[in-house]
Amino acid sequence: MSGLLPVERFVATLSIVKREGNHLAYSWLTLFAEGKLITQTWVEVLDEQPEEAVLLEAFVSRFGRMQDTLADKLLPRWLQALAEKPGSQIETLNRAERLGVVESVEGWLIARKLRNQLVHEYMENACEFAEAINIARDSSLMLMDTYNQLHNYAESKMALADLPGLLDLPNS
Repeated sequence: MSGLLPVERFVATLSIVKREGNHLAYSWLTLFAEGKLITQTWVEVLDEQPEEAVLLEAFVSRFGRMQDTLADKLLPRWLQALAEKPGSQIETLNRAERLGVVESVEGWLIARKLRNQLVHEYMENACEFAEAINIARDSSLMLMDTYNQLHNYAESKMALADLPGLLDLPNS
């Protein structure tokens, strides 16, 4: 991807995030079917329910992957496509918030902390882990919405065509 122009790199990365978003939406729908919230008891009996553990693992993995790709690649490449120089992650998020693509930098920082917590503190405390999963449930909707906001910005303000489609956000 290094030989591509900044706009081409942005659009190529947008396509990758679209696929990641589709996978995250699927995991979201299967893990949180019918408005299910994860409870401490659900986490405590997870060893006895391998099919639920697979759904959980897929969701956690896809949540982390999409969060990483958006923050580490897509947002900086978007700024480069706008002929801006991305700074640190917090500077990039602040700029994205000012341009209306990111709803809340604070929400992004929570998602980043959650990603680390879900991966590194995996089920050490069933109550805390259940709470983190339920917060990630809402944060994943924010990630998918950020993709849609970037898509809309690229289409309306950058006049880009032939973009991947919008994500269908699960109903919370």
